[in-house]
Amino acid sequence: MTVHHKSFKVYSDKYKPVFHDITDKVKEIMSESGIKNGIVNVYSQHTTCSVIIQEESHDTIFDGTKFILQDLLDVFNKIIPRCRKEGQYLHPGLAHIKHATKNLNEEAVWSLNTDGHLRSCVLGRSETIPVVNEQLELGEFGQIYFVDFDSVRLRERFVHVSIIGE
Repeated sequence: MTVHHKSFKVYSDKYKPVFHDITDKVKEIMSESGIKNGIVNVYSQHTTCSVIIQEESHDTIFDGTKFILQDLLDVFNKIIPRCRKEGQYLHPGLAHIKHATKNLNEEAVWSLNTDGHLRSCVLGRSETIPVVNEQLELGEFGQIYFVDFDSVRLRERFVHVSIIGE
């Protein structure tokens, strides 16, 4: 049994949730590993991010977000509205804001990302995909997306890929 791990960065440069299509990068890492059969786990350490598998949607809205992914955001906006002002959700409270501004040198407004935390909890922060004969079992249209729901500032994020197999 072999274990191969690699991380890479993505950058969220919009003040809205961003979907990074990381399918090709995960396939590249899988190929480097030399593992022919096993599993690939793609994981986010960030509590406002998720990893999902979704169909390739060839159409996009004007900012480049694919239709199916915008549909997901539209549904989330109904059940978990974007955090726009303090007091909209219980989190962040005064103790959290004090810690963030005093100990982490963050701006208070950066803590208005409760919706991102909740959305990440709903979708989860990882996906595990079977590898059979050196191929990811994603189905005909499956793509792997790293989703950054924290839209209060520009961010650098880390994607972790672990492959276990032989």
